[in-house]
Amino acid sequence: MKTFGKALFSARCAWLLILAATPLQAEPVGVPYSSFDLQGFATLGGGTTGGGVIPETDDAYRKCATPLEFITAIRDSNKKAGAVKVIEITADLNLGWNEIDAASKALASTPIRCHAPPKLHPTLIASGVSMLDIAAKSGLTIFSAKGVTLKHVTLNIKKTSNIIIRNLRFDEMWEWDEATKGDYDSNDWDFMVLSNGGAVSNVWIDHCTFTKAYDGIADMKKGTQNVTFSWCRYVGDDGATNPRSHVRLQIAALEADRKSHPFYNFLRTHGFTPEDIVRIIQGQDKGHLMGATKKAPGNSLLSSTFHHLWFQNVWDRCVPRLRGGQVHNYNLFVDDSTALAARRLRDSRSDAMPPSARATLNKTYNFNPFLNGSISTEGGAILVEKSIYQDCLWPLRNNQGDVNDPSLTGKIKAIDTIHIMHGPDGKATTVRGDSTDAGNPLGPFQAAVIPFSWNTPDGSRPYPAPPMDDPVELPRILAAGAGAGTLDWPKENWLKTKLYRE
Repeated sequence: MKTFGKALFSARCAWLLILAATPLQAEPVGVPYSSFDLQGFATLGGGTTGGGVIPETDDAYRKCATPLEFITAIRDSNKKAGAVKVIEITADLNLGWNEIDAASKALASTPIRCHAPPKLHPTLIASGVSMLDIAAKSGLTIFSAKGVTLKHVTLNIKKTSNIIIRNLRFDEMWEWDEATKGDYDSNDWDFMVLSNGGAVSNVWIDHCTFTKAYDGIADMKKGTQNVTFSWCRYVGDDGATNPRSHVRLQIAALEADRKSHPFYNFLRTHGFTPEDIVRIIQGQDKGHLMGATKKAPGNSLLSSTFHHLWFQNVWDRCVPRLRGGQVHNYNLFVDDSTALAARRLRDSRSDAMPPSARATLNKTYNFNPFLNGSISTEGGAILVEKSIYQDCLWPLRNNQGDVNDPSLTGKIKAIDTIHIMHGPDGKATTVRGDSTDAGNPLGPFQAAVIPFSWNTPDGSRPYPAPPMDDPVELPRILAAGAGAGTLDWPKENWLKTKLYRE
């Protein structure tokens, strides 16, 4: 196990630039186009090709600039194999139930429906929230060339396979939770959900940006297999710098009627200012859940790769919270520095309370960034390679139920991974190594450790080890290449799963 100082994040090596799509198109600094090839579990099971590479003149290529055009294209892909293979979204779309037009709702076999109605956020009460069922009869690619935004909608991918979603930003799916007192267990709004209504396989989610959702970012229910998430960015809300952010608009509405909202009013009458509340709650609570039901038989099929993901201020499931199945994580950058500052702010306000009020805060309300990383339970297997967990209190966990019940414990191991923890004085302790090294702070520390092995018939890797970047370089690499709207390259590259040198 090696210890390094702040120089860890200085540039240490020059990158070999490899032309990928066309020799005239500039690549991100130090990130070759070949880095964006499809990797991981989504390459198995016959592979994931989506709708393939087809010209815009093909009848199966749809360009969509309005909700009606987009919903119609999804409807047509759901009804007939090959009718729609590629959907290019060319403009931001507001897809809330109160925002879409009557024609979208009246379509024969319309795939969109009303989701759980909003209760408290003024923007969402006006817009409504929708669920859009994606059940394509054959391979489908949904993408934007410029990184457009979808608001107020859950993409429900069900009873299908071979789906690609790339270069989209998802926004405005959160409101304050009075109903379950901060547990966020009422509205069930995720930006995406897989296998909710029928098993799904071979899905690639790539270069997407996720802000703040009420529940999870993208959850995978039992039966979901061969999924890859790559080059995505998780940013939460921007309330620290934006006076009109989605979170700030909610806090302003609560502030105007504090007595009608006991959870919020408790915080305000016990030392928390509106600014404190914004700074604490702006982070995303839950990342990814795999396996929604405890010990469900279909959980054994769960399989996903998560790589080159940049988590900023995400409290939990980075990534994922796994029940059974298996996950390969590599080149993750979990940056909880803002979340740790929020937790310390929360704790300082709690420490100033009388004991009875502090007990109410801790036992009645959930208002505490818990800072979990990757979590394996119920016999699941998670391997983490060449990643960074910064200011994450529990980078690796192996049990979230009963630590004395081995059936609720999972296997988890990190290899050549960096853990950075900043103290209250700002000084950082940095450790690089394997989680099995003596004294390594990565964990897991909950239940007795089960030695790692893959959940394959012979315990071997499910696919050959993909190319991986030195974790030292991840902050620079992800800043250059992660998230929606980051890449400016030939549009047809979004239809390809492998980019070759011209």
